[in-house]
Amino acid sequence: MATRLTVNGVSTTITPDTEQYERFMSAHRGKRILFYQYDYRATDGTLFSTVAKTLKECRQRRDEWLNKKINNSK
Repeated sequence: MATRLTVNGVSTTITPDTEQYERFMSAHRGKRILFYQYDYRATDGTLFSTVAKTLKECRQRRDEWLNKKINNSK
């Protein structure tokens, strides 16, 4: 059985510095489009979550978020 990204609306990504993602299809104007739901748990325990068309885009958003977090903590 595959690990679920959420259970009852709560992320199952609990280990710091880990990511999880799921692919899902969405219908838009009669076309089915593949998306990724992505969660990342930072080393300080905060959760980053996003949805994008590619896993690469999810990870780019995560990296931008991490950079902002680092810069704001200085």
